[in-house]
Amino acid sequence: MILQDQVSAPAPGETLFERIIRYLNYPFIKQEGAFKLSIISLILLVLVICIAALISRYTRRFLQNRVLPSFHIDLGLQYTLLRLVHYVIITLGVLYALKIGFSVDLTSVAVILGFLSVGIGFGLQYIAADMASGFILLFERPVRVNDRVRLDDGIEGRVNNISMRSTVIVTNENMTVIIPNSKLVQTKLVNYSRTTNVRLNVPVGVAYGSDLEKVSEALLEAASSVEEVLAAPAPRVHFGGFGDSSLNFEIRVWINEPHKHPQIRSKVNFAIDRVFRAQGIEIPFPQYDLHLRSDSPGMSPDESPGAYLETHPGGRNK
Repeated sequence: MILQDQVSAPAPGETLFERIIRYLNYPFIKQEGAFKLSIISLILLVLVICIAALISRYTRRFLQNRVLPSFHIDLGLQYTLLRLVHYVIITLGVLYALKIGFSVDLTSVAVILGFLSVGIGFGLQYIAADMASGFILLFERPVRVNDRVRLDDGIEGRVNNISMRSTVIVTNENMTVIIPNSKLVQTKLVNYSRTTNVRLNVPVGVAYGSDLEKVSEALLEAASSVEEVLAAPAPRVHFGGFGDSSLNFEIRVWINEPHKHPQIRSKVNFAIDRVFRAQGIEIPFPQYDLHLRSDSPGMSPDESPGAYLETHPGGRNK
C-alpha cells in the first residue's frame, strides 16, 4: 500500500476548475492492482449509498400504496416483502458503492466478505444469531407486525416493528420494549393473533359450607352478564377441589378478542363479586385464632407457657 504525499505539478494552461478536479481525483491511498482511494471516490461512495436508500424508500412506498393492495396480500406478508426489497436494494447499493469508492472488482469484495463472515461467526455470534433469527421471523412469520404476543417472562403487547436484529413491542402500558430476534425464536411465547376464539379461566373461591349448586348458577349468571363473553361455546363451571381456606372453582368462558383478555377478566371478576353479594355467597379469607395459655404449677417442659396460632379452613372461627 502506498500513501501518496505529493501531487504532480500542474500542467501548463490548466484552469482552477481542472486543478480542483485533479486534486479530488488524485489517489491518496493506492495499492497497485488492488484498490485506490481518492476524495472524489469517497464522495461517490457516500452518494451511491444515499441514492440506494432513497430508491429503497420510494420503491417500498410505491409498492405499498399502488401495487400490493391490488393483490389483497395480508399486512404481515406485505411487511416481509417490503423488508426484503429494502435489503436487496441496500445490499446492491453498498456493493456498487464499494466498487466505485475503492475501484475494486466485486469478486474481491466477495472474498473480503467471505473472510469477514468467519470473523462474524466467532466474534459477533450473538449479533449473527439475531440477524439469522430476523430472517426466520420475516419468512417463516411465527410473529407478524400488529400481532398481540406474550413472552415467557411476562412481557405482553403489540408487535410494532421487526428489523434485522431486533423486534419492537409496545406493551399494554404503552412502553416500548426492544427484544433481540433470537429470543423470540428460541423461547416460548403466546401469540393471541393466531387464533380467533380462546378460553379464559377465571378462578374464584367460596367458603366451606356454601351451596355448590347455587355457586355454580351464580358463576354462570355472572359470566353471561359480560358482553364480551361468547354464548357459544357456553361458559362452564369447574370445581377445582378443596383448598386450605376455600372451595376452589373456575368459571371457563370463551372470548373472540384475545388481546383484550385482561379487561375481560376484570369484567368477569366484577360480575362475580356483584352476583355473589346479591345472593349472599361468601368469598373467604384466611383467619387465625390466637390461643393464650398461662403457667400452671406442675406443668411439664413440653407444656411450656406461650402462645400458638391455628388456621381454620373456610375462614371460620373454631
